[in-house]
Amino acid sequence: MALALAVMVVLVFGNVVMRYAFNSGITLSEELSRWLFVWVTFLGAIVAMKEGAHLGSDTIVSKLSVRWQKYFLVIGHLLMLFICWLLFKGSLDQTIINWDSTSAVMEASMGIFYACGMVLAVSGALILVDHLLRLMRGELADSELIGIRESEEEPVDVPAPLK
Repeated sequence: MALALAVMVVLVFGNVVMRYAFNSGITLSEELSRWLFVWVTFLGAIVAMKEGAHLGSDTIVSKLSVRWQKYFLVIGHLLMLFICWLLFKGSLDQTIINWDSTSAVMEASMGIFYACGMVLAVSGALILVDHLLRLMRGELADSELIGIRESEEEPVDVPAPLK
């Protein structure tokens, strides 16, 4: 992700300099930057899911007993697994439809562009299944039942304190 971000910065900055200073530009800069941006966004969503850094609300669930928190965690994860399936299916369909189409400048398969959805769906599903398995085996701490952090300053590897 860092490499893709660095390439994006170099391409966009280089293109701006080339346009203003030399009245020319890097032809594939805009298209490749857009592709990298989409891929970085989807890969970042995987990292955020793994670290529990997505936005969430625990107003109701935090007031429930641990038993009910576990029930709602399972329900929530099953719903998210369904969303992962929908994302995978839609991305797979788009990848297949666009596999023979090429991008305007890079002439790369547009299927590669849409494949990032499949990567996110599979990775997200694996994270969710791992979380559910840890719950079933009793390895999930009570503090991990609510999957959001109160603040960005909280360390990622330390579970949020119970309220």
